[in-house]
Amino acid sequence: MTPPVTVPARVGVAGGGRMGAGIAHAFLLAGSSVAILERDADAAARTHDALRAVIRASVERRTTGETAHALEARTLTTTDATDLAGCALVIEAVPEDAGLKAEVLTRVERELSPDVWLASNTSALSIGELASCLARPERFCGLHFFNPVPASELVEIVQGPATAPELIEAALGWVAALGKTPITVRDSPGFASSRLGLVVGLEAIRMLEEGVASAEDIDAAMVLGYKFPIGPLRLTDLVGLDVRLGIAEHLAARLGPRFEPPALLREKVAAGKLGRKSGEGFFTWPAEPGIH
Repeated sequence: MTPPVTVPARVGVAGGGRMGAGIAHAFLLAGSSVAILERDADAAARTHDALRAVIRASVERRTTGETAHALEARTLTTTDATDLAGCALVIEAVPEDAGLKAEVLTRVERELSPDVWLASNTSALSIGELASCLARPERFCGLHFFNPVPASELVEIVQGPATAPELIEAALGWVAALGKTPITVRDSPGFASSRLGLVVGLEAIRMLEEGVASAEDIDAAMVLGYKFPIGPLRLTDLVGLDVRLGIAEHLAARLGPRFEPPALLREKVAAGKLGRKSGEGFFTWPAEPGIH
């Protein structure tokens, strides 16, 4: 049976950083009402202002037929997990820290009715291990969105050992309704996209470290020679060097030394050169307003 191509009427997002706000924005434009849970009042205020800015940009670019007022009326930014109780789907989108994700998922699940679907936006952590802290692991899966969410075309749906087939079917419909393409993968370290993308990214960093070529030329080799839409070093800047380092360390521990982070990556992260969000990584980036 073909899954219905529709989004839930009300969606919750736990964590309103760049990824969380992007996910909320995507569901909002597809017709959902959205509630974003933040850790404190200051973070909630920043997320509220940033989401208003991207909503108004969508209206100005005419990527939606709705008014900014109508879209804003369907958003809620909160610090109270009970405000997610009316959602049909809640997506956790906090940083890639297994302990933090488990804590947030456990806290959120306690406020949800038994029939609510729950998902994590993790790019590499085990869905099975995250599910082990939940009372209803069959109602939990991975929904790995890509940065930047509005422009990305892919969502990776990750099926954990206990994930109900009905959730995977529903997720296929949600992703299609967002205008994106889903792929379905079995729960394994790095899934498909992070594992493949990281191999290329780490090798590009090693080449830069060894002086094989400049960052610009390494990226040009992949964009012009292999038709990558963006070079691996510029992509690392967009993802965040700290995020890439965390994923590399996780996969090195699970899959072996081929994922060991290069020294250059560790040095840049230690120096606070995290990519676009800090203004410098392998490239220099202009300051930008919005979500960090």
